[in-house]
Amino acid sequence: MLALSILDLTPVSEGGTATVALQNARDLAQHAERWGYRRYWVAEHHNMVGIASAATSVVIGFIAANTSTIRVGAGGIMLPNHSPLVIAEQFGTLESLYPKRIDLGLGRAPGTDRQTMHALRVDPMASERFPQDVVGLQALLGPLQPGQTIQAVPGTDTKVPLWILGSSLFGAQLAAILGLPYAFASHFAPDVLMQAMEIYRAKFEPSAQLQRPYAMAGVNIIAAETDA
Repeated sequence: MLALSILDLTPVSEGGTATVALQNARDLAQHAERWGYRRYWVAEHHNMVGIASAATSVVIGFIAANTSTIRVGAGGIMLPNHSPLVIAEQFGTLESLYPKRIDLGLGRAPGTDRQTMHALRVDPMASERFPQDVVGLQALLGPLQPGQTIQAVPGTDTKVPLWILGSSLFGAQLAAILGLPYAFASHFAPDVLMQAMEIYRAKFEPSAQLQRPYAMAGVNIIAAETDA
């Protein structure tokens, strides 16, 4: 059976509030759990009045606390906006609170506009360091190594599963080289989906996290009161 998951942008309805949006996300996650969905992810966006998931790790904690079996995670955390150590600590904490239920999807886009990037104090060149930051984050979530002087607490040895997110061929190649699962944003880049998947599967190298390629694709679902 094909595994189905949900990526929720926690939309704030016109005239609504972030409080209601987050309560709706909780309710949807609870329904998804009962319906047998595999994962429930939220995404990092900033300075967008219609999206309530900017504090992504906080929202994940709220959803995980109100569910019991479904995996909850980020689809994704925009790693250039953060230091790998901070993300390791946040997701190490989530994993400590909700063991075996937390996913960490990573993207290299800022998730916002240039002016907001400045407000976030993001280095414009941070996205160029994305592969190195992914590897560094993976190490912080792995076992403590001899001579290692900096560690994430909590975080070290939690082995939170990492995913690479992408809407181009770059992410497919990186996920394959690192032996990580891959999530492709075909809901806004459908024409590249098949090529990205072919590259990912052809170049995949087994890793400690994953022995065989594992990928999923995002598709748009529109909900309405009636079929019409």
